[in-house]
Amino acid sequence: MLSGERKEGGSPRFGKLHLPVGLWINSPRKQLAKLGRRWPSAASVKSSSSDTGSRSSEPLPPPPPHVELRRVGAVKAAGGASGSRAKRISQLFRGSGTGATGAGGPGGPGTPGAAQRWASEKKLPDLAAGVAPEPPLASRATAPPGVLKIFGAGLASGANYKSVLATARSTARELVAEALERYGLAGSPGSGPGESSCVDAFALCDALGRPAAGGAGNSEWRAEHLRVLGDSERPLLVQELWRARPGWARRFELRGREEARRLEQEAFGASDSEGTGPALWRPQKNRSRAASGGAALASPGPGSGAGTPAGSAGKERSENLSLRRSVSELSLQGRRRRQQERRQQALSMAPGAADAQIGPADPGDFDQLTQCLIQAPSNRPYFLLLQGYQDAQDFVVYVMTREQHVFGRGGNSSARSGSPAPYVDTFLNAPDILPRHCTVRAGPEPPAMVRPSRGAPVTHNGCLLLREAELHPGDLLGLGEHFLFMYKDPRTGGSGPARPPWLPARPGATPPGPGWAFSCRLCGRGLQERGEALAAYLDGHEPVLRFRPREEEALLGEIVRAAAAGAGDLPPLGPATLLALCVQHSARELELGHLPRLLGRLARLIKEAVWEKIKEIGDRQPENHPEGVPEVPLTPEAVSVELRPLMLWMANTTELLSFVQEKVLEMEKEADQEDPQLCNDLELCDEAMALLDEVIMCTFQQSVYYLTKTLYSTLPALLDSNPFTAGAELPGPGAELEAMPPGLRPTLGVFQAALELTSQCELHPDLVSQTFGYLFFFSNASLLNSLMERGQGRPFYQWSRAVQIRTNLDLVLDWLQGAGLGDIATEFFRKLSMAVNLLCVPRTSLLKASWSSLRTDHPTLTPAQLHHLLSHYQLGPGSGPPPAWDPLPTERDAVDTGDIFESFSSHPPLILPLGSSRLRLTGPVTDDALHRELRRLRRLLWDLEQQELPANHRHGPPVVTPP
Repeated sequence: MLSGERKEGGSPRFGKLHLPVGLWINSPRKQLAKLGRRWPSAASVKSSSSDTGSRSSEPLPPPPPHVELRRVGAVKAAGGASGSRAKRISQLFRGSGTGATGAGGPGGPGTPGAAQRWASEKKLPDLAAGVAPEPPLASRATAPPGVLKIFGAGLASGANYKSVLATARSTARELVAEALERYGLAGSPGSGPGESSCVDAFALCDALGRPAAGGAGNSEWRAEHLRVLGDSERPLLVQELWRARPGWARRFELRGREEARRLEQEAFGASDSEGTGPALWRPQKNRSRAASGGAALASPGPGSGAGTPAGSAGKERSENLSLRRSVSELSLQGRRRRQQERRQQALSMAPGAADAQIGPADPGDFDQLTQCLIQAPSNRPYFLLLQGYQDAQDFVVYVMTREQHVFGRGGNSSARSGSPAPYVDTFLNAPDILPRHCTVRAGPEPPAMVRPSRGAPVTHNGCLLLREAELHPGDLLGLGEHFLFMYKDPRTGGSGPARPPWLPARPGATPPGPGWAFSCRLCGRGLQERGEALAAYLDGHEPVLRFRPREEEALLGEIVRAAAAGAGDLPPLGPATLLALCVQHSARELELGHLPRLLGRLARLIKEAVWEKIKEIGDRQPENHPEGVPEVPLTPEAVSVELRPLMLWMANTTELLSFVQEKVLEMEKEADQEDPQLCNDLELCDEAMALLDEVIMCTFQQSVYYLTKTLYSTLPALLDSNPFTAGAELPGPGAELEAMPPGLRPTLGVFQAALELTSQCELHPDLVSQTFGYLFFFSNASLLNSLMERGQGRPFYQWSRAVQIRTNLDLVLDWLQGAGLGDIATEFFRKLSMAVNLLCVPRTSLLKASWSSLRTDHPTLTPAQLHHLLSHYQLGPGSGPPPAWDPLPTERDAVDTGDIFESFSSHPPLILPLGSSRLRLTGPVTDDALHRELRRLRRLLWDLEQQELPANHRHGPPVVTPP
């Protein structure tokens, strides 16, 4: 058996920052002011959707490096001050509904019941061009400590402060304890049990204000806003990440906890009296984000099991209100002015706006109108929602903030398998949306590409999408049965098609390609046009073969059966071309998992056909005939006829394997790497390609076996025939076979038959070289073994006999050189040439040579072979080998134990060719026989399709009417 081998082919991460939902939506600085800079630091769940940036005229602050969210229930379960703050923050982003806020409902004040879904945030660094990335928290935690000034506003008057040493991990409670120690009001952190009550009586406050109007030299501080820091907040990070605006300053003050709460409530009351309550800005977050994952984070519904007693609800609400209104970094007057402008703009778009009077009693109507003022981005692709699943939660515009955008339902990580939740940019909550439904890639240069996930229902301009396809501006993308988007790319500058491709065709328009006949793009065409398009496909010359999965088995079986039977006059590589068309249609048009199944079925059919052919050839061999029937020696012509089917299968399988390898690599490159079925598909493809490898090696083995079997009976003539017959002239290089000496014609006839057979079957050049390499290897080993064997029994090693053998060998090599096989023959006949050259040395020169010089002149001969030739060389009657021919002592063991015969098992391994396939599936089919077979297969598929219809609906294939 032959052994087979395959030739070898050939950002930094940002730290996590916990932000509440919707913080950077619509004027980020305003949201910072209203939230009072209190972030839930304990509970967060990753989400990666996109949001639009603020359209405010104010500059956008540096965005946070990463945004994480958690469900409200998870935050409450976490417990502690951090979970309490996250709970309060979650109530700031409830859907406003009709704009009115109520105090009832299971979800808390102003929250619709059971309105719980995942909220999504964008990756803000993708939108902040030019903003330097901040180091991750892990690096900040190991940064050198800093010094914080904590003013004792509640302990002493003036600018009295104490400096404390703080790190990025220091919490507000720890700094309060240290500051109290510096003020002499508490002992060291480990002094005793009384310290806890002392620390609980004080709170660290984040004060925002500006110096008094007395000038820079006046140290009087005038605080305007105050916020009580939570015990687990980290003041050093607050000071580093959220700095005051120009003209404002921040400092940390140590006050009594009751006094701090009172001042915070007074600041809240002042802002409420000025009309800056949250009802004016809360609804803005509902529609301003572009590529979102859903509505805002809501409080748990009645069925969540997280209900709050009525007594604690009022306290929780007061904490929420104080958190939302305690601190602002913007001028309240400027904020009211911008809100009034938005109201005016919203009312100007309503019918009868000129006669409408702005009344103070309907702020919810103004907010709802403001939500309709959506401006699409001008520098990023986006999707316009045409139909959604829940109008109250779906957004209108979904912006692509990354080059690759993923639509899906998301999901939790699997605790059983340990696999993380799929990464999703836009969350869609329809029941038929998969966790990772569809991926869109839009690079700097058009076109964009859309690829559905396995089993995901996706339509493109009304057609079912099974493979990756181009996505142009204006195309319609349907996800499931509910969502319908229009893709827009403002970067193209209106360079897209003027007429959307999903519109019905104009009357009289030229039909598309032949694939149009089997697709759903027949809208707007009459029966006659459809019939003409179908007839053009059935008789067309385009290399296209369309079929449905249910017709695959019949189609593949028909192609393999026709190739095995040798029916028709197909070109040598015709079967591989037809099978490659089937593979190409599956890779381009059918579902993702269809190609591996097709390859497995195709490989099994080819293997079965080859096995049957090998069995037929073996049954016809003489040694398998019944007893009494004389064996007839094989002739080159008979061997060529027997081996032609095997050689055709070897040539076709080799080209088909190269084509399949290209398609599998393309499938692996284009497939979603997070698809759980991808590994299984690749394994199926590997198994199919292994079967094709086995077919190639088996056909190669059978071919060289029958060729070497024929050579075996013709090779002895090279040692026995005399080329110097009376009146004969030696032929020159490039002579015809008939001009060669009679003793060489049988051997050269086998070589010529093999060369013609490989040429007629269009065998790959690499396999042609390896086929003749094996034939030459066998010829060299067989002749050398015969030469060694003949020298033992009778005088054979003579100068005259050696000259005849050398002449025959030179004539064979010259003829092979003329056939283009000279280099291969010279390489494999080297050892035989060395042995014959030794025997051709004149006797007088040979007697003067020593063992060392002969080993140097004939390096390919082993010590045992060289000693055998010298010891049996005929020097004359009564003359024996001279002592100079004796082997050296160091080589005596090699001479005694070495084998003088060549082993046939040391043949060169079969190396399957790799690289691009020689099949050409582009351009029209020019071969008449291949075109006839292609037409026959198309009509076969048409007949199979008609058989599924009722009898009264069947009709024959249409015929193109002549012009």
